[in-house]
Amino acid sequence: MLDATTRFFEDLDRRGFEPLLQKTSGTLRFDLHEGAQTTHWLLEVDRGNLRVRQEDREADTVVGTDPRFFGDLVTGGENAIAALIRGDMTVSGDLRLLLQVERLFPGPADSRGPRHAFQREVH
Repeated sequence: MLDATTRFFEDLDRRGFEPLLQKTSGTLRFDLHEGAQTTHWLLEVDRGNLRVRQEDREADTVVGTDPRFFGDLVTGGENAIAALIRGDMTVSGDLRLLLQVERLFPGPADSRGPRHAFQREVH
């Protein structure tokens, strides 16, 4: 059984193109830290074209958090901007890129609209 984080990234990779990001380009690496182990997810965005790999490579923006928290983020239980303010997530590099990609994260379960489709599929 796949966890929510893996499903989220696989969905982005299958999607191939995301209209919400058609004016966005750059690379984001999500570093999910659990003790001494870190899992890396690299998201490449080229004017809305998406590619995801599990790779530790240089990126324009690096986001760090723990796997459980990130799972809550990609299922709509947490908000990325609030997490940054609280210090539950760290960002180095181009913060604007994360703010663009943040639109792909689902909102709370009672939210409506296309942005929240992944969250509904998970539950």
